[in-house]
Amino acid sequence: MHPFQPDRRRALRMATLLAAPAFMPGTLLAQDYPSRPIRVIVPFAPGGVVDITARLLTQKLTERLGWNFVVDNRPGGNGFIAVSAAAKAAPDGYTLLAAHTGEFAVNPGLFPNVPYELDRDFAPITMISDTPMLLVANAQQPFNTVAELVAAARKAPGSITFSSPGNGSINHLAGEWFAVEAGAKLLHVPYRGGAPAMAAVASGEVALGVVAIPAVLPHLQAGRVKVLGLTTARRSGFNKDWVPAAEAGVKNVDASNWVGLFAPKGVPADVLARLHAEVVKTLEQPDVKKRFAEAGAELGGMSSADFAQRIRSDAARYKDIVQKAGIRPE
Repeated sequence: MHPFQPDRRRALRMATLLAAPAFMPGTLLAQDYPSRPIRVIVPFAPGGVVDITARLLTQKLTERLGWNFVVDNRPGGNGFIAVSAAAKAAPDGYTLLAAHTGEFAVNPGLFPNVPYELDRDFAPITMISDTPMLLVANAQQPFNTVAELVAAARKAPGSITFSSPGNGSINHLAGEWFAVEAGAKLLHVPYRGGAPAMAAVASGEVALGVVAIPAVLPHLQAGRVKVLGLTTARRSGFNKDWVPAAEAGVKNVDASNWVGLFAPKGVPADVLARLHAEVVKTLEQPDVKKRFAEAGAELGGMSSADFAQRIRSDAARYKDIVQKAGIRPE
């Protein structure tokens, strides 16, 4: 036997013991998490739907758990700036991303060189909310139902205008999806944001709009617009009388605007599990349910795997609409 072999064995045992903490069960990581503020990157300016959703969620998480959050708004670049920054962040659970349908389901089919990929760069945590959009018309328009709109659009292809918050927005694609499935041609008029897009419908500058529920309500109550239908395949708990386009004869249309929470790829599994569990518990709070319901939103809380599958499914559908409608980014 080599005279130094026992020393080598002792050295090996000592090295193993010293290294043991690095390989201890991951549950210890989640027990200590978080020990410092968590940054949540948002691809939009303060006040938008993603920003409001992120701030509501983080506020309620803080109230429940005492966690400290910093919302980091990084608007511009079609979401590329914010999402890329999140993708490059350290995968330690202290940088998260709140994003919506546009960044992960629309952009990959719309832009040729998106600088991030869902499966490569991110771990979806869960969907926070899912909100249908409304197809609304100026109150003076002659059509009052989806069927009447489709008939009018088929008689005069491209003559009926519809507004959206911008070219390539989820609202834009929902409108084009409706037109493709209806066998009709509508003329898209983009605006810079949901409020001006809705105001254009209310004033009669355009005939139609594909807009979020909160933006519609003041104009609806004032009698300036009328709701023709929903862009989703199911009815909304906000108003059971609103008819989905599919029920009105325009099949296969199912466009909604979800907001989700993501982490950079590589965050420890137990930290992701802790985040998912606490977000779901927070979404189940009665006051949180009430706040989202008042905005016409349905709560998320699905599993990470189901959320990832939903994103992939949406991305495939929107890519198909982009191609069929010939949509080009600005």
